[in-house]
Amino acid sequence: MALKFVRCQLQAYESGLMELYFLVLLIVLMIVALSSGFPVAFALPGSAILTIAIAALFGYLLVGDSDAFFAQGGPNQWLSAGVTNLRSLYWVVERDTLIAIPLFVFMGIMLQRSKVAQDLLVAMAQLFGPVPGGLGISVVLVGALLAATTGIVGATVIAMGLISLPAMLRNHYSPSLACGTICASGTLGQIIPPSIVLIILADQLSSAADQANSARKAEYKAITGEFSMPGDFDVVSASAGDMFMGAFIPGVILVGLYMGYIFISALIRPQLAPAVPYQGQYNRAFLFQLLLALVPPLVLIFSVLGSIVLGVATVNQAGAIGAIGALLMSSYRLREGRKRAYYPAALALFSVVVIGLLLHNFDLNIRHIDTDQNRLAINLAIVAVLLLLLSVGWSIVRAYKTDNILNAVMMETAKTTSMVFIILIGAAMLTSAFRAFGGDELVKHALSGLPGGFWMQFLVVMLVIFLLGFFLDFIEIAVVVVPIVAPILLADPAANVSAVWLGVLIGLNIQTSFLTPPFGFALFYLRGVAPAIVKTLHIYKGAVAFIALQLLALAIAASFPLLVNYLPNRSYLTSETAPPPNNPRLQLCIEQRLFAEYEQQGESILAALAQASALDMTDMPKNYRRNLIDSLNQMSRVSELVGQVQTAHKNLDHYVIEYQPLHREVRAIELAVRKMGKEIGVLEDEIQRLKYVDQVAQATLPALQQQIVQLQREQTRLNQSIPEQWKAAREHYLQLVSNEKSARNKYRLVVDDSYQVLQGSREMISGGAALLPLQAEMELLSTVIREQLAEAAMEQIKQLETTLSSIKNTHSIKARLSSARKALKSGEDRDKASAELMQGRQLLDAEIDWRRAAQQSLLAGLSRLDSVIKNTIGLRMQPRLSHQQAEDIAVCLAHHRDVSLAF
Repeated sequence: MALKFVRCQLQAYESGLMELYFLVLLIVLMIVALSSGFPVAFALPGSAILTIAIAALFGYLLVGDSDAFFAQGGPNQWLSAGVTNLRSLYWVVERDTLIAIPLFVFMGIMLQRSKVAQDLLVAMAQLFGPVPGGLGISVVLVGALLAATTGIVGATVIAMGLISLPAMLRNHYSPSLACGTICASGTLGQIIPPSIVLIILADQLSSAADQANSARKAEYKAITGEFSMPGDFDVVSASAGDMFMGAFIPGVILVGLYMGYIFISALIRPQLAPAVPYQGQYNRAFLFQLLLALVPPLVLIFSVLGSIVLGVATVNQAGAIGAIGALLMSSYRLREGRKRAYYPAALALFSVVVIGLLLHNFDLNIRHIDTDQNRLAINLAIVAVLLLLLSVGWSIVRAYKTDNILNAVMMETAKTTSMVFIILIGAAMLTSAFRAFGGDELVKHALSGLPGGFWMQFLVVMLVIFLLGFFLDFIEIAVVVVPIVAPILLADPAANVSAVWLGVLIGLNIQTSFLTPPFGFALFYLRGVAPAIVKTLHIYKGAVAFIALQLLALAIAASFPLLVNYLPNRSYLTSETAPPPNNPRLQLCIEQRLFAEYEQQGESILAALAQASALDMTDMPKNYRRNLIDSLNQMSRVSELVGQVQTAHKNLDHYVIEYQPLHREVRAIELAVRKMGKEIGVLEDEIQRLKYVDQVAQATLPALQQQIVQLQREQTRLNQSIPEQWKAAREHYLQLVSNEKSARNKYRLVVDDSYQVLQGSREMISGGAALLPLQAEMELLSTVIREQLAEAAMEQIKQLETTLSSIKNTHSIKARLSSARKALKSGEDRDKASAELMQGRQLLDAEIDWRRAAQQSLLAGLSRLDSVIKNTIGLRMQPRLSHQQAEDIAVCLAHHRDVSLAF
């Protein structure tokens, strides 16, 4: 009876209540495990496993169904999701983003062991010391340089705490300002690339973008009834390279804020950060020492980041470049002052320069060895590569023999990488458990229920991440919180933010976790090496101002998406794999730019078209001449078509001001109706389940049915509250959208078709020279047909057809050759084959004659026209954007575009 009573009581609960209990249990277990000092790598999966097991056990014992207390699936589905996450992390070839982690970790640890920080701090302190706040500014600059090379917060803070803090205190710097400067500068490695945080965020956001895209497609289908969503509305994902480039400008802004704060503080209150005169002389020896300290890290930074920005290397390849560069730098730093210390680095530099010169001046593709010069260049390149490998091997041997540095670095790299990957697996298990209990839906409902739309949701998420930074590490936040909230924020079509922008802002926010007491790791690192005169309160007090500066940088990046999105877009549009100008995602930005150019260059374009129309075209065949004249006439209509597009766009913009509030009101009502529909579906499923259990449990059926009736009434009320003018307003809006789309499509069709005719005409006329040698070949072919075997003649005819295929508009000649070959193949009818060949020869002569004449009368004029219009009317038909065009389009794409009215 007791068991029956418990079962009855549990079944009386709505299913969501029990799921909520287990969701709370999951969070409590995680908090207890983390706060007790249990390793994060085991606290996250342990909490998930325990909660899943308890929920499954209670469901089996009390209800007879282990899946009863899960919102989605059950323990089997959770286990399957865990296996899938494990496989995707370690076995899926396409998911290669995380390969860069051990490479950059190795680079950072190797540079840290080679004492690069010490040289930089001394050199920069001597250079900037005489400036007010100069020692603090030098610490920030060194922190930025170390962030772009090592990226290891603990090592950077400790090194600067040991070297710079005593010097700053000795020169009467405020302890709070000195401590805050060192802690904040050490955390720059979390936002200035290459950063492990950015790589992890890129990995998490790529999955989040996929989920957001699926949610957006489902919403589009539910609202419009269409199965396919236009590609313009897809959520833009983020790669690690995109994250690096997106974080670069905000990182530089943050460095500028730090330096500006220190400098202004020193000007207003000189006692906080007095100037420190340099006791030596600024001579050649000082310049040499400064360059020796600065140039190698700067070269390494440019090699790693520059290769990504310029599109030369992927993030993984750049990580390998950084690891090799760190080895070469350590080869002379570990043997400083000894004989031949710089030999490996000098040999590597010489090899790289030789390879670069050979690549610039020769084609080193081994399949293109067609001259003795190319053969010699490839042999020299092989020698240079061997010398580079020798220098790297030499550096490895030195690192191995010098205090066993290589072994220590490899062990530390393996430990750090293993920790990151185990945490990623544990976080995936925890996130799957969170979703299994309906946590993601709960968060989604909580965020979507906030007034203020996307920006209120964004502020709440940023606030939660900031507060979690007081207690959790950056990895825990990145792998636990981001997968839950990022899909919700990315799916919002009104904001339509890019994953790069969101990831960089989260990265800036997570950076504060190193400075926020009581668990800010940078504070602990500095406390461990600071002298006794520095109190813990000094460290905490100094960090407050820099936390405020980090939040200010976060606000700046959030307010100006261009700062984040520009570099990734620019790199994409200028890379070797850049999309052509007719890519659908680029059209609005390209046309915005082009329409402004038409207004500036309209007269010159019309003048060029008039000159082209006045050219003597009598040498061209009638059909080609008619097509060319039609295309020139069509081009002269471009300003008219542009005006139609602008008018349609203006009409749509004017109406949107009136329509948008109504659209949002109705969509909010419809969303509430759909949510109620889902609740009704859940209740109906529960009713069906209770029909198959005992009579006591079925006593709850009337209450559930009454809830369904109430929800259906509320649905009816909401549907009736939709304004009467909605249907007409929506139809009018869709008509205006259709008008603009039609105008744009008409413009694109006209410019594409007309420019293709111009290009085809120029190509045909230029191809006359390529036809001349074929006269002799056809003459020789006539003899072959009459005197040699049919197979030999057919082979030569086929070769001639292949040659003609590469020349514009020679299909009529090819048709005669094809007929001749078929005559030989079917019955060896040499007379018919000769007759067909003769007709082909006559057509060839005619083609050569008109193309040669047109080359004298038309080609120069058409080429002048092309030079005027190729970047306006003909832009869509170009293979790629010019550098300036790509920069302009990148600026346009960097702004987030509201697409909510399409939903």
